[in-house]
Amino acid sequence: MASRLPTGPELLRGTPADVGGSGASWLVVGLGNPGPAYAGNRHNVGAMAARELASRHDAGALAVSRLGRRSADPLSFKAHQRARALVDVVRFSGAGGPRVVLAIPTTFMNESGGPVASLLAYYGVDLDHLIVVHDELDIPPGDIRLKRGGGEGGHNGLRSVSRSVGTKDYLRVRIGIGRPPGRMDPADFVLRDFSATERAELPFTLDAAAEAVESLVAVGLLETQQRFHAP
Repeated sequence: MASRLPTGPELLRGTPADVGGSGASWLVVGLGNPGPAYAGNRHNVGAMAARELASRHDAGALAVSRLGRRSADPLSFKAHQRARALVDVVRFSGAGGPRVVLAIPTTFMNESGGPVASLLAYYGVDLDHLIVVHDELDIPPGDIRLKRGGGEGGHNGLRSVSRSVGTKDYLRVRIGIGRPPGRMDPADFVLRDFSATERAELPFTLDAAAEAVESLVAVGLLETQQRFHAP
C-alpha cells in the first residue's frame, strides 16, 4: 500500500489507459457537492453514478437487490479514515475481477482534488487507473462521452483534481446535462435539481454511465469510445 502520491515519471507507470485489464486496482471518483441540499443537483450526477456502480457491484447492495429493494444509496459507502471522501471497495465481474475503489469526495466541488490525491496514494492506484465521473454542460442531456486528458471546460471539480494530482492526463466519463435555457447563468443551472422530465430519464443515464465505467475497466478507452460515441 502506497504511503505517498507518486510524482513525475512515477505517475505514468503501469497499464496504458487504452488497454483494459483486471490486474491492477482502479479508483473511480464521482464528483458532486456534499449534503442533502445538493444531492439532486445536475452538478452531482457524477456522485449519483458512483452510487449506481455500488448498487451493481457491492455484495450488500446486491443482496438487497435480490429481495427486490435495490438501494439507490448503498450503506456500504463509509467515511475514509485519511481522505475526505466516502468510499466503497468492490470487485467488478465477481470475486476474480479487478478491485475498484468507488469514491465520492465529501468536500465541496472546488476542493475535490485533495481527496482524490489522498486516495490514489492510500490505495496505491496508478494515475492511468483513475476515472473521474462528472457532469458536462457541452454534451446533450443523457449522452455519455469519454476522454483522457484535455481541457476542463470551466469545471471546478476537474480543475481541482488536475491541480492536486499534477496533471490533466486521467480518464473522464462525461455525463451530458446540456446548456441552460435562455440567459440563465450556467453556475445556477448546474446547482439546480433535474427537472421532472429529466428525472424520468435519469435512471437510464446513470445506467449508461455505470456501463461506461465498467467498459473502461474491462476493455479500455478506445473500444469504450467506439461504443458510446457511435452515432
